[in-house]
Amino acid sequence: KTPTRDNNSKTYITMRTINLPLIAAFASVVKTNGYTQPQQCRTSFTSSATKFRVSQSQSTPFAISSFRQNHASSRLQMSDFGSAMPEKPKLTTEQKLIDAADKFINDFSAKLSEGVPPPPELDALIEARKTSNDKQSLSKGIYELMIEQGMLYDIDPTTGMLSPTLFDIKANLDVPEVKSEFDYLYKYGMSLISNELIEVDVVKNIVVKRLIERTGLSPEEFDKWLGY
Repeated sequence: KTPTRDNNSKTYITMRTINLPLIAAFASVVKTNGYTQPQQCRTSFTSSATKFRVSQSQSTPFAISSFRQNHASSRLQMSDFGSAMPEKPKLTTEQKLIDAADKFINDFSAKLSEGVPPPPELDALIEARKTSNDKQSLSKGIYELMIEQGMLYDIDPTTGMLSPTLFDIKANLDVPEVKSEFDYLYKYGMSLISNELIEVDVVKNIVVKRLIERTGLSPEEFDKWLGY
């Protein structure tokens, strides 16, 4: 499970901060081994932050089993009739991303606690949805907002509402669940590259600015921290 923070104890409790409805919709674009999941990719930042190497390694499943899709035929078998119901039209990658973006925008907006202003990444995704709708822009907007939700907000375990976090990431790098959340978001970006949804340089900039800099580590220290 991906954890959420508790402001009182300043520790992680077993709840998920990353948006599950979003994961279900967005992950449908990233398919591996017959069900939806981010792909595990071997990724490394070398001594220069401008060098970014990505090579896909063996995929391993993430804990989103409740969202695995059954890819068996959807045709209805009717022994008394010579025909079956037609299959539903298959959505294109762009259509799936549009659906994921709409669900994320609506869900995120609804879960912001009263008086909490929306982050600029939400406005950016709304603008991308209105103006471009290409897979690069939508994937970038969804990924950035996904990261900011995990980094900036706590989720109320009772109501599911989001509020600004007081959690000190740099002071808690030794907490296993902190590393797990960063690792999940990091690998998710790599899966977007593998599936040709975002360019390498775009993901590199997102990872450096939105993940690595929040830890206070150098790129090479960040790699070592995550075990790469």
